[in-house]
Amino acid sequence: MAGLKDHPIAERIRLNPPAPPASLSLDALKALVMECGADDCGIVSLDDPLVKDEAVHARRAFPGARLAVSIVSRMNRAPIRSPARSASNNEFHKISHDVDDIARELVRRLEDMGISAMNPPMAFPMEFDKYPERGWVVSHKLIAEAAGVGKRGIHRSVIHPKFGSFILLGTVLVDLDIEATSKPLDYNPCFECRLCVVACPVGAIKPDGYFDFSSCLNHNYQQFMGGFAQWIEDIADAKSAKDYRERQPLAETVKRWQSLSYGPNYNAAYCVAVCPAGEDIMAGYLSDRKAHVDKIVKPLQDKVEPLYVVRDSDAASHAAKMFPHKTLRFVRSSARASSIGAFLFGMGLTFQRNRAKGLNATYHFVFTGQEPKEATVVIKNQKLAVTDGLIGTPDLRIQADSAAWLKTLNGQLSVVLALAQRKIRLKGPLKLLKAFGACFPK
Repeated sequence: MAGLKDHPIAERIRLNPPAPPASLSLDALKALVMECGADDCGIVSLDDPLVKDEAVHARRAFPGARLAVSIVSRMNRAPIRSPARSASNNEFHKISHDVDDIARELVRRLEDMGISAMNPPMAFPMEFDKYPERGWVVSHKLIAEAAGVGKRGIHRSVIHPKFGSFILLGTVLVDLDIEATSKPLDYNPCFECRLCVVACPVGAIKPDGYFDFSSCLNHNYQQFMGGFAQWIEDIADAKSAKDYRERQPLAETVKRWQSLSYGPNYNAAYCVAVCPAGEDIMAGYLSDRKAHVDKIVKPLQDKVEPLYVVRDSDAASHAAKMFPHKTLRFVRSSARASSIGAFLFGMGLTFQRNRAKGLNATYHFVFTGQEPKEATVVIKNQKLAVTDGLIGTPDLRIQADSAAWLKTLNGQLSVVLALAQRKIRLKGPLKLLKAFGACFPK
């Protein structure tokens, strides 16, 4: 067998070395992206301070990455606005595949020019080895904002200045230097009409702009990740078919089949549906705001449907008060902590402001064992602050074995038993631990 020195392919390359990689200007690269089918695009250097945190993750997946190309694909508006969520989800799925196809075509075109590039998926599949920790390769929203194709509104989706909220995003990482990159928008297309606030069936978006991530996750993404895991657990725990049906009605089982067969469905995404921002959408809203509400917002508000909420949560209270005609479906929280670091970070995503009303306390957490860590948690005036280290004088000091604490969070160990076994020790009133737990209902 011939070695590399005498290999015929190697010999041909020596005789006819490949041309050096092409050089592209900003405009040429953007034109190439549009040729591949994008409706808009932006480009940002991964050395830009705006994306320094994302650059770490991007280069872990593709070490040569120097640029990030943000790809925008426009969705049709009427399907997204329809109370018939099958129409909406069909559009979401179709455009998500389009984004991946555009990204793949761009990578192929660049590769043919001698430029190395890599296209992370726009959504799924993801890197779920450490779920529920971060699964995405790169945040398309952060890249899009830095690349100048839009800004996040109070509903936390990116709003394009022309297409509004009716877009899906992708990113291509490129090993290329160019002389200039796009600039972020100098204004936000969101004008804070707050229609997303009144349309959200579980109150995840607050009038002051606060976002209750866990309420959105538990309802809108019930057929995804955490909700799917809970369905499997219900199957495993069921003693009989009858017992299973009491846990999961027939319609829920069929929804899971549909999710497995055709892709998981969003239960709402009403915040996107009702959004009037963007040049293509705002004209109709400005000409007749009442018609916009009557034709788009109210049908979604009036729809009879199940709302997936955690018992004793802000979402449950909001849904019962604002949408009494909708059925509350009580579920376990989709957010789970797999590490102490994830627990401390996740508190900001699962904190329930209304449940914290009247609580003003400082907590010191001292974790021992597999994951030693110290942190200070302050809950005051319905706000949460989490800081590394022990700061100030605590109202309650909690010392816990890290593994035992995670088991209590995920329902594998009762707090009472953990206290009895001295795996959790308190210095201060027990009622403050109960009050703390009420701010993060499971």
